[in-house]
Amino acid sequence: MSATTLTNLRLIDPETGTETTGGLTLKDGVITARHDGAGDGIDCGGLCLAPGIVDIGVKVCEPGERHKESFGSAGQAAAAGGVTTMVTCPDTSPTIDNPETLEFVARRAREASPVRVLPMAALTKGRAGTEMTEIGFLMDAGAVAFTDGDHVVTSAKVLSRALTYARSRGALVVGHVQEPVLSDGACATSGKFASLRGLPAVSPMAERMGIDRDIALLEMTGARYHVDQITTARALPALERAKGNGLDITAGVSIHHLTLNELDVANYRTFFKVKPPLRHEDDRKAVVEAVASGLIDIICSMHTPQDEESKRLPYEAAASGAVGLQTLLPAAMRLFHSGDLTLPQLFRALSLNPAKRLGLPQGRLAVGAPADLVLFDPDAPFIMDRFKLLSKSKNTPFDEARMQGRVRATWVAGNQVFGAPL
Repeated sequence: MSATTLTNLRLIDPETGTETTGGLTLKDGVITARHDGAGDGIDCGGLCLAPGIVDIGVKVCEPGERHKESFGSAGQAAAAGGVTTMVTCPDTSPTIDNPETLEFVARRAREASPVRVLPMAALTKGRAGTEMTEIGFLMDAGAVAFTDGDHVVTSAKVLSRALTYARSRGALVVGHVQEPVLSDGACATSGKFASLRGLPAVSPMAERMGIDRDIALLEMTGARYHVDQITTARALPALERAKGNGLDITAGVSIHHLTLNELDVANYRTFFKVKPPLRHEDDRKAVVEAVASGLIDIICSMHTPQDEESKRLPYEAAASGAVGLQTLLPAAMRLFHSGDLTLPQLFRALSLNPAKRLGLPQGRLAVGAPADLVLFDPDAPFIMDRFKLLSKSKNTPFDEARMQGRVRATWVAGNQVFGAPL
């Protein structure tokens, strides 16, 4: 492969926490050189270049619900959104809880997706929370982590056994921290808004109770653990204590909980129904500050495709979830333009930290790092049109919103997979 040199760039380097001008040379799938100042090559017009996004928790509906999302459509949406690695969830039909299903998914992903796909497997069989999966065999088949998605393993005994076995294999467990009985049936956060709308609600304490239990089990087992989403101020002190006590714990948050709050639901707008439900504005601000400080490690899309039939229902009955692969970066730019986060801070959470948590070489602009890159204009304004999204499902809460930030090109292993040829 011949070398490609990109010049006149704003290099967003989350590893060094810097933003500099310069260029990069790509060859044989990796970054082979960095350049300061102007040089010969493809002039990128002062656009930003950052490591490609590593998105943990993407739902691709193969097998079972291919009409909602396929590896082909999800891969195209990811490439258009600057996502170069999708870490996919096992909550398919059937559940990815055995090596055969995992191998099918990995093969379909290789055939259909222009971006990298790393599958997670279920922690318990059928995500039923009663019997753990064959973690060792699933790791051998390529599982990068284990999770029951938004199903909470209610049995502390089952979870402790799974964590103990995962620790013996060095496996990462991803958990959803909500107290399941309190959360059952809730579709809003308790407070004045939920009361006025007559919506079944759950206290933020349900998240605090969920993380407290899981931290206690981590102290007992010493496992590697990642919380898929921390969305409330109440849960942050527990996370801070756990990290301070040396537990191997990290946490993520979805872009929707960072940029939206419960009032956006307005008059029962079901595209804003996500899990956990959108929170108070004070909670949103608290988790933004936690990302800025590094207490919350990872920002993800929590891409969850739902068809029109499952969203065009009364709010309580409508399915939870929103697509996010293409809206993740422009939504994240809201936090940049508001002054809450710098671009290096954003890409620390979008690219570097998820790559580090999974032991991947991506997420960096260093010489020798994989040439998984996104070129974007952080200032380009546009109005989001959900029908232009490349996902099969169009359930985005950002439809018709004024946004800033457009992806201009995406590379995976040095191959351009999105954008006009440079």
